[in-house]
Amino acid sequence: MSDSRVPSSNGRSAEQARDFHQLKQRAAEYYRSNSVPQRMQEVLNTMFYDKPDDVYGHLANYFANFAKPAAISRIVGKEILDAEGERTVEVELFCIIKNFEKSICFTTMSNCYRDPHYTTQDTMDKANELKKLSVQIALEWINEPLNSLLKGLLPANQIKVDKLLSEYFQRKLEEDEEQRKKDTDVEEITEPELSISTNTAPIGDKKKKPLKGKKSIAPEKPIKPLEPPEPLFPGGVAIGAVSLAVAKASVKLQNTSLYLHIASLNQEEEPPKEMRMPLPMISLLSCGKLSGGKLKLMKEVIGVPKPSLSFKQSLKMMMDLQQQITKWIFTQKSGPIAMSLMGCWEKGFDQTEQPFEVIQEACNALELTLGEDLHLILNCAAHELMDYEKEKYEILIGVFKNPDEMIELYTSLVEKYPSIIGLIDPLRKEDAEQWFKLSCLLSPQCYFLADAASRSIDKLIKDGLDGNRYSGLILKHTNQTTISDFIQVAKLMEVQDCRFIPGLGDGATTDDSIADIAVGLGARFIKLGGLCHGERVAKYNRLMAIEEELAQRGALGHAAEHQFPVISEEEPDPN
Repeated sequence: MSDSRVPSSNGRSAEQARDFHQLKQRAAEYYRSNSVPQRMQEVLNTMFYDKPDDVYGHLANYFANFAKPAAISRIVGKEILDAEGERTVEVELFCIIKNFEKSICFTTMSNCYRDPHYTTQDTMDKANELKKLSVQIALEWINEPLNSLLKGLLPANQIKVDKLLSEYFQRKLEEDEEQRKKDTDVEEITEPELSISTNTAPIGDKKKKPLKGKKSIAPEKPIKPLEPPEPLFPGGVAIGAVSLAVAKASVKLQNTSLYLHIASLNQEEEPPKEMRMPLPMISLLSCGKLSGGKLKLMKEVIGVPKPSLSFKQSLKMMMDLQQQITKWIFTQKSGPIAMSLMGCWEKGFDQTEQPFEVIQEACNALELTLGEDLHLILNCAAHELMDYEKEKYEILIGVFKNPDEMIELYTSLVEKYPSIIGLIDPLRKEDAEQWFKLSCLLSPQCYFLADAASRSIDKLIKDGLDGNRYSGLILKHTNQTTISDFIQVAKLMEVQDCRFIPGLGDGATTDDSIADIAVGLGARFIKLGGLCHGERVAKYNRLMAIEEELAQRGALGHAAEHQFPVISEEEPDPN
C-alpha cells in the first residue's frame, strides 16, 4: 500500500498534487464560465492584424466592453452657498467601476423656501429659518436613507430612481401628517403664531378692516384674499438634487450629453433628429417696486431676439444692446442705479414710457428695429404691487388701479408699444376673472405667462394646468422636483398648447443643467435673467456650447416664428 505522504517525483505529495489539480480545475471553470479564454483568443487574433500602437490600451478597451455596468455605491451630501450667499445642498455621486469606487459627478440645486406672495419681514425671517432647517434635513436624508435606497442601482435607470425618490418623499409627508395629528393639542395652542408666520399676507392686509355692505360707499367689488401658500416641506431639495446627480452620472458614464439623455427619456421612441434651441428671455432693465423710482409696474423689461437668429447671434446682439443701455444710464447720472440679482440694471423711473424710450434709443444706436429684430416681454410681478388695505395695485407711487382698471392699462400699453409680445404675472392668480378677460383680449398678439402666478410642478402634475388661462408657465428646478417630474409636466403642457419655459429661482447656483433640460425637452423659451452674474452667464455659455455641438452633428433645427395660443374657451368659474 502506498503512503500518500510519500513525496512524488516532482517534489509534491500525492495530496498536494490532488489539491493543485482541483485548484486548476476550479480556475479553468471560473475563466470558462466568464468566457475569458474565448475573449482572449478573439482579441489576440484581431489585434495581431490591427497592430495598435498601444497594445495594452487596446486590450483594456476591448475588455471594458464586457465589464459590469457602473452601479451607484454611495452619495454624499454637503452644505454649500448659493449665488446669494445662502445655504443649499451639493451632491456627489460615487459608482463602482471595474471593481474600484470612483467619484462621477457633483451637482447643486436651488433650495427655494420663499413664497413670492408673502414678503413681510416676519415671513422672510421664517423662510431663512426654514431654509437652514431644510438643508440640515436634506443632508441627513442624502447621507443616510437615500444612500442605502439607491446603492447598487444603475444611474441609467432614471425612471426607477425617481420613482424611489418620490415614494420616499411621499412617505415623509405622510409621516409628518400623522405626527401633526398626534400633536393636535399642541397645535391648537400654537395655532395663532403659526398662522401669522406661514399664512401672512403683506403688511397692509393685517390692518384691513372688514368691508361694510354699503354699495354707495364701496361700489367696487372686493378683491379675493390671498390663497394660502403651498406647503414647502423641509428637506425636499435632497430629492431634486439626487435625481439630477443620477442623470448627470448616467451622462458621464455613457459619454454623452445631458440634453440628449433627457430627450431620450422624454421620447417613447428615438430622440428627434433635429433639436431646436430655446429663445432666450434676457432681462434688460428692472423697474419694479425696489428700483427707487415712482414706477413699480415693470419688475423686468425682457428682450427676446427674433427667432431667425442663432443663439450665439442672439447673445451678441443682446450684449451690444446691454452695453448701449449701460452707456445711457451712466450718462444720465440721475436716480438710483444698481445691478440687480436678476443680472440687469435696476433703475428708478418716474413714468411708464421711460424704460421703452431707453431701449428704443439703444436700438437706434445699433440700427436695430424694435418689434422686428427683438421684442419685449414685461414681468409685471402683480403680486408685489397689490396694496391689500386699498385693495388695488399700486403701479406708480400714489397711483392705484383695481383689477378691472388693470385690463385697460395693459390693453393700452400693448397697443402703444406693439413690440410687447408677452406679459408675465400681469395680475394676481386670485384675480382669475380679470386674468381671463385680459387674456381673451390680448392673447392673439401676446403671450400670457405665469411665474409667481403658477402652481408648483407637483400641483400641476396632480391637478392639471388650472384651465385654459396661460400661454406658458415659467417653471424652476427646485426642491423635490425630479427629472421625471420635469418631463411629465413638459408633456402635459405640450398637449394643452402651453409653452414650457424653464427659469431660475431665488438662490441660483453655477450648475448649468437647466440649459440641457430646456433643450432636451424642447422648451420654446428659457428665462435666465440678464447677462451678468456668474451663475446666470454659466447657463448662457452652456447653451452656446449645445448649439455648437448640435450644428457639428447636423442636428440643429430652426425656431419657428411666434405663434400665440389664443385663449377664448369658456370662462373659468371665478369661485
